[in-house]
Amino acid sequence: MQQELLSRLKEISPEEQAILSGKPEIEKSMYTQNREFIIDGKRMMNKGKLMDIRTHTRFVHFPRHSHDYIEIIYMCSGKTTHIINGREKVLLNKGDLLLLNRNATHEIYPALEDDVAVNFIVLPEFFDKTVEMVEDENVIRDFIVGSLQQRGNGRDYIYFKVADILPVQNLIENMIWSLVHKQGNTRNINQTTMDLLMLQLANYTDRIEGTSPGQYEQNLMLRVLRYVEENYKEGTLTELAELLNQSVTGLSRFIKKNSGQNYRQLVQQKRLNQAVLLLTTTRLTVEEIILAVGYDNTSYFHRIFRERYGVTPKKYRDERK
Repeated sequence: MQQELLSRLKEISPEEQAILSGKPEIEKSMYTQNREFIIDGKRMMNKGKLMDIRTHTRFVHFPRHSHDYIEIIYMCSGKTTHIINGREKVLLNKGDLLLLNRNATHEIYPALEDDVAVNFIVLPEFFDKTVEMVEDENVIRDFIVGSLQQRGNGRDYIYFKVADILPVQNLIENMIWSLVHKQGNTRNINQTTMDLLMLQLANYTDRIEGTSPGQYEQNLMLRVLRYVEENYKEGTLTELAELLNQSVTGLSRFIKKNSGQNYRQLVQQKRLNQAVLLLTTTRLTVEEIILAVGYDNTSYFHRIFRERYGVTPKKYRDERK
């Protein structure tokens, strides 16, 4: 890793300084308001972002927890020891990569100053395009689809020993550099880079370890997501149920149970993601974009867009020019 970037990542954070000054444990209220220790992704990144990074907190035992997002841990230097689901021990060395989905529990033994790990905080919808690109049966696709489900029937984690795989290392460092330096067009650049990373990792099944996937529900959920991806403008739950040979009621319950959202919310999420893409990559007017993503009610679109991103579509575009 570039020395200037590594030096920046090694800087002592205010949280770590408090620990070095005598605080015996992490401040859980920084991570969640829940009684259960489920780290809240909204507290870890700015509103409207789908991915961000933070360095792992060193000098203290990080207690058992889970996440409401997908976490990707990359060891920049040194090593860290992780306990997955209370029983499986994983030692990450420099250049190693650990993917954790929302169903995994996780704790980390204390790290030293030179043990620098970066945590990628990734909301599930960030992988919209990745699911479409990774079509073959493989552990990467199983993990991504399992991460979109809220029950533990997929891969809880995958451990990659890829320190000597140069394309993988370059892609990860590119994403870290882009996020640390707040490069322009960060979202689109990192979306593409993440897709490429997942495609690269799919070529190195001999370098991974993980739990066995359950296939049926993951494959059914994958078909749901592909349908939404391809038919978000005009598709319906009734049509989807017919294609999958499911009852509308049963499929509706299945989608809610496995994604945490109903069909309408999945479609709305896809439409808003597509609207953001068009706002940041085209010169279409806001009105043209509203029609392009499947809405004919302008005021409704403006309301749900502001609820999601905190600003109007025009301001969102202006802020990212």
